[in-house]
Amino acid sequence: MSKVNNYKKAGVNINAGNLFVKKIERTILSTHIKGTIKNFGLFGGFFDISKLNYKKPILVSSVDGVGTKIKIAQELNKYDTIGVDLVAMCMNDILVHGAKPIFFLDYIATNKLNIRNAQKIINGISKGCMQAKCSLLGGETAEMPGIYKKNDFDLAGFGVGIIEKKNLITGQNIKSGDIVIGLKSSGFHSNGFSLIRHILKKKKISYNIKVNSKIKDLGQFLIKPTKIYSKIILSLTKKKLLNGISHITGGGIIENLPRVIPKGLSVDFKNHNWKLPYIFKWISEKGNIKFNEMLRVFNCGIGMTIFCSSKKLNIIQNILSNQKENYIYLGRVTKNRKKIQLKNLKESWKN
Repeated sequence: MSKVNNYKKAGVNINAGNLFVKKIERTILSTHIKGTIKNFGLFGGFFDISKLNYKKPILVSSVDGVGTKIKIAQELNKYDTIGVDLVAMCMNDILVHGAKPIFFLDYIATNKLNIRNAQKIINGISKGCMQAKCSLLGGETAEMPGIYKKNDFDLAGFGVGIIEKKNLITGQNIKSGDIVIGLKSSGFHSNGFSLIRHILKKKKISYNIKVNSKIKDLGQFLIKPTKIYSKIILSLTKKKLLNGISHITGGGIIENLPRVIPKGLSVDFKNHNWKLPYIFKWISEKGNIKFNEMLRVFNCGIGMTIFCSSKKLNIIQNILSNQKENYIYLGRVTKNRKKIQLKNLKESWKN
C-alpha cells in the first residue's frame, strides 16, 4: 500500500484510474457490434472478423488526434463532444477507401486524471462510435505529470475498418469526365484551430460573441463535433457508385484532392456552385488569410468529396436527397498535369 501512496505523491493515482475504468464499462459495452468479443478488463481487445462474412477481407486502419481543438474544449469547459471528433478524424479516413468501420481504440494522456471530464470524453467517443457503427474496443489512460502541465491532456485514436479486397477504393478508377461532389462539413471540424486561436487572441475576440444570426455563440460553434460520414458513404459504396473519395482534413482541398487523383488528371472547378460559408469568410477577414492558405488550412465548408461517373449522378443525387445530405457540385475531372485548377473558384469567391 505504501508504494501506491508514494506513486500517488509522485502524481499517478492508480485507484483513480481503476475507478474511471469501472465508470465507463457500461458505456463502452453499449457500442459493441457483431464480431466483438466481450472481454472487458483483459490486456487486449478482441474482434472476430469471420462473423462479418467477408470472402477476401482487407483491413483499413487510421490513427489521428484532434489537435488544438482540445484547447477550445478546455477554455469552454466542455468535454462531451471532443470524443466524437476523435472518432470522426480516424473513421472518415477509413471511409475514404470504402471500408466499413468495425472498431476503435482511444488514448488519453493527462497531467492528472479528472474522472468527471474523462468520463465525458469517453461518452463522446462512444457516441462517435455509434454514429460510425463501430465498437469501442479498448483504450489507455495515462497520467504523466512530468510531461503535461496542470489540467493539460491530449487525445489519440486508432480505428480499423474492413472491406472486400475487390471493392477497395484508392482513386485509381477516377477518369476524365467524372463528376466531383462535395459533402458539406458541420463547421471547422478538427483542423486549423491553432490559427483560429491565434487570430482570436491577437484580435482580442472572446468565445461568447455573436457572429451573425445563425452563429449566436462563437465558442459553441467552434466546439461543434466533426461530422462522421459513415451512413452516406457506405450507402453509396454498397451500390458501387463511387470511383473515388477524399476526406478534406488537414491540408484542405489543396492537399487532399491530389492524394486520390491519378496522374495526368485534374479537378476543374468550372461551373461549380461552392460558396464559402460565412464563418470561413469571417475568420479569413479577421486573420487576413489569403485564398490559397484558406483552402490549405480549412475545409471551407466541404468535409468529404466524392467522384462518380456522370451516368451515375442522378442515382447518387437521389440517395443524397433521400438521406437529407447537403451537397455541392464542385466540378469535373479533366486531363491536366495540375491536379487542381483553382482559377474559376478563386474568381467566383472574389464576387
